[in-house]
Amino acid sequence: MIKRSHIRQFLALVEAESFTLGASRIHVTQPTLSAGIADLERILGTKLFLRSKRRVKLSDAGQRFLAIAREIDQNFKKADRFSGIVPEQWPDIRLGLLKTLSSAMVEELIRPLSSRFSIEITEGSDAELRSMANKGRLDAIVTIKRETDDENRMISIIREPYRMFVSDDHPLAGRTEVDPENLAGEIMIARRSCEILRETSQFFTRHGVRPKFAMRSENDDWCMKLVAVGVGITTAPLSLQVLKTTPISVRGYDFNRNIAMIFSAHFNETQISKEMAAVAMPG
Repeated sequence: MIKRSHIRQFLALVEAESFTLGASRIHVTQPTLSAGIADLERILGTKLFLRSKRRVKLSDAGQRFLAIAREIDQNFKKADRFSGIVPEQWPDIRLGLLKTLSSAMVEELIRPLSSRFSIEITEGSDAELRSMANKGRLDAIVTIKRETDDENRMISIIREPYRMFVSDDHPLAGRTEVDPENLAGEIMIARRSCEILRETSQFFTRHGVRPKFAMRSENDDWCMKLVAVGVGITTAPLSLQVLKTTPISVRGYDFNRNIAMIFSAHFNETQISKEMAAVAMPG
């Protein structure tokens, strides 16, 4: 039997086009969402989604079921109103956070906001967050500022450099700057979530640095902790530094990132956005 949770999970995945983002939207774990979709597909006897590495999209059967699911969802809402259950207006803000933000930065930003507003948070890459904002699914996103972004619809938060991180007891830890060639024999850890992964690879290749990799991971915390215990070295924004790691400059590696809170086009200039501006971290 199809349950309300099935419809809720189906529509969340349709909107997010990602199991991770879809689960975040309805506050369940990714395995829970995956199991729910698999159960719905079993009940209906057909595949509703086509899965790829980049996105999840509806199959032909899923497209046909979408109209039915939306009608069922509307009927459930009508039943709620009939029974006197009035859904609470929640949240005040649907906020998207770049997944490479440091936990300290997230804490500093969210603490004052959460004391004033109810917040629904979604994490993702820059491309994922911008797509959701453009579709009206997020009110604001905290991500990397682009030259094409409207200055009147954003709050600058921080500008920070990328650095090479080594453990505190690494031979290079006492150096403030090194030539890229000095890193030729180093074991590296690849932060696969890095926004400048391609540029970083091209930079070191130009300088003849073709390292061995101890690990490739999208988990920044793992990467930085492995640097701290001496497994390898990695490049990262300065704010991702953890205990027992030392940042050093690499000559010619002059990348920076500007983090900003960007309001989506549908989020009008209201008292909420003004208060958000008042509590945002200074650039």
